[in-house]
Amino acid sequence: MSESSSTPDIITTLLTRRSIRKFTAEPVAPEIVDVLEQAAQRAPSSQYLNDWSAIRVEDSDLKHRVAEIGRQHYIAEAPLLYVFVIDERRNAMIARRRGIGIEDGSFTLTTSYRFTQAQNDATLALHAMDTAANAFGLGTVVLGSILNDVAGLIEALRLPRYTYPVLGLAIGHADQRPALKPRLPREAQFFTDHYPQDDETLLDGYIDDFDDAVHHYYDLRNADRPVDALSQQIATAAVSTDVLGKGVSQPAKDQGFSLDR
Repeated sequence: MSESSSTPDIITTLLTRRSIRKFTAEPVAPEIVDVLEQAAQRAPSSQYLNDWSAIRVEDSDLKHRVAEIGRQHYIAEAPLLYVFVIDERRNAMIARRRGIGIEDGSFTLTTSYRFTQAQNDATLALHAMDTAANAFGLGTVVLGSILNDVAGLIEALRLPRYTYPVLGLAIGHADQRPALKPRLPREAQFFTDHYPQDDETLLDGYIDDFDDAVHHYYDLRNADRPVDALSQQIATAAVSTDVLGKGVSQPAKDQGFSLDR
């Protein structure tokens, strides 16, 4: 891009993206849905295995079940709701058709490496859809909350062996316009050649000011519900027992993924 050229629209879309948690009842046009799903399919794929799928949740009762799992009412109110999943089921069936024994020790699509790469692919596909939706002027919110009850979600979506939920994405016409949420200074996340070796250097010069900026953002968003500064949020999360039941190992093993290989 030459210095004289204007900022591409897609860059403006990326730099102004915000999470939307309130949608109008207006549906998303079918032709736009088609483009969003095509955009997701154009995302990079490790080894070209295409080992992800997405469940488009349309049934009202099922939407409310996902919202119940996520403990966020707006999930059920989104005109478009997707759950992106690791999908080695399709590849397992393809391999079996080619004579591969998928139940013996030679089957490698359920290793921890493949699980991680498929998880990455699903996330990249979701991000592509998220960016495309925002480019159309729609609002979106990424839903990690759907993993509050992985077993319940697997049951609700009838996910078969060799699949596993990764993230949800709610899409619709925005009925709010929140301020842009602060992000860390670039020097706090972008390093040259190596990771900083001095822990104090890692924090000095920005964390106090950034705490103030985050606190101010939340105060403006909802003054009746004060939120801790970022550093306190991180400290709280670091010792939270809520996450202890959300590990992937046992639920993933139940789905056929051998993470201990």
